[in-house]
Amino acid sequence: MTITRRNLVASVAVGATLMPAAPRLTRAQAANTIRIGVLNDQSGLYSYIGGLNGVAMAQVAAEEFGNRGFTIEVLRADHQNRPDVGSSIARQWIDRDGVDMILDVPTSSVGLAVAGVCRERDKAYVNVGSATSDLTGAQCAPTTVHWVYDTYMLARSTGGATVRAGGDTWFFITADYAFGHALERDTTHFIRQAGGRVLGGVRTPFPGTTDFSAFLLQAQASRAKVIGLANAGQDTTNCIKQAAEFGLTRRGVRLAALLMFIDDVHALGLQTAQGLVMTESFYWDLNDRTRAFSERVRGRLPGVTKVPNMVTAGNYSGTLHYLKAVADMGVQAAKASGTAVVNRMKAMPTQDDAFGEGRVREDGRHIIPSYLFEVKTPQESRGDWDYLKLLQTTPAEEAFRPLNEGGCPLVRA
Repeated sequence: MTITRRNLVASVAVGATLMPAAPRLTRAQAANTIRIGVLNDQSGLYSYIGGLNGVAMAQVAAEEFGNRGFTIEVLRADHQNRPDVGSSIARQWIDRDGVDMILDVPTSSVGLAVAGVCRERDKAYVNVGSATSDLTGAQCAPTTVHWVYDTYMLARSTGGATVRAGGDTWFFITADYAFGHALERDTTHFIRQAGGRVLGGVRTPFPGTTDFSAFLLQAQASRAKVIGLANAGQDTTNCIKQAAEFGLTRRGVRLAALLMFIDDVHALGLQTAQGLVMTESFYWDLNDRTRAFSERVRGRLPGVTKVPNMVTAGNYSGTLHYLKAVADMGVQAAKASGTAVVNRMKAMPTQDDAFGEGRVREDGRHIIPSYLFEVKTPQESRGDWDYLKLLQTTPAEEAFRPLNEGGCPLVRA
């Protein structure tokens, strides 16, 4: 494997048509080069979740993979949280720049659009950042693997735990796009299954909403015990900050942040975030292996967050497993068919320092445990980034939607 400075190609898209081309390769170079395109938010409200840290983690995986007789290049681009931009970049990467696998793609509307492009072009697609469980449900594809988490897993863990703790009436504040809709839908399923009720909800424009005060007042007026935050990133942290300013939690209202990252806890501070519960599939301080992994990559993270979160760790893990499949089947076979390389990924067990052991299911779902955490108080924290304490573990085979319930046409009856 050859990795040089030119391999990390900065393809930041102001508009898909303005994205610079990757360096041209000779025919011999192209035949022996695997190109991975990291497509995510690098300038907007989700940029701190993955962004440049996600690109760096894919690069680390490529470097650690070692010399297996072929060259690896990592490209990057900013999809601006827009499905049209994301799908245009994906097409140009595949058709013009010889990209063999597209990685990450947060924002579920963009993630679903790129899945369609990769299916059309028969290119491998390892989605890490999108949450919608539809990627392995009705809209599953033979070229798609969904790596880290999804709305079903989040709803089952955080939503289910909140209902069991007495939060049996809910009001949703939902980001008005595919991710928010799927998260509200899946959480509602578990609320009703446990005998709870949804009293109402509101859908907030995405992106661009920063003032959630009117929505929080609607939630308060509903007299629901729980305000379910079916959003992510800065939308979630803004909701939590503004709810604290209104004193909602002091009045006994619970906040259920259905998708939170350690970055969000850091941004809020323990004084504000303490007591919140959150579901993760990776935490840097979970065990000896995750601690060693996080220490190894700490100096490679260019963003504000100095420990991997579950998305950036997922970029490392998904890249590594893809490259193992490429090496196992041969570069030419992998380049010829994304379906073939994804099938090989499904046939091989997953194993890495970030997530431990796992497998990729028939529908493309990467099966790993999920962990329910509670945010520590300032007094409980031992230092920087020591923010979470483990409440419960959901085993891998129970964490995600049962295979026969998703409606994926790839699943044999």
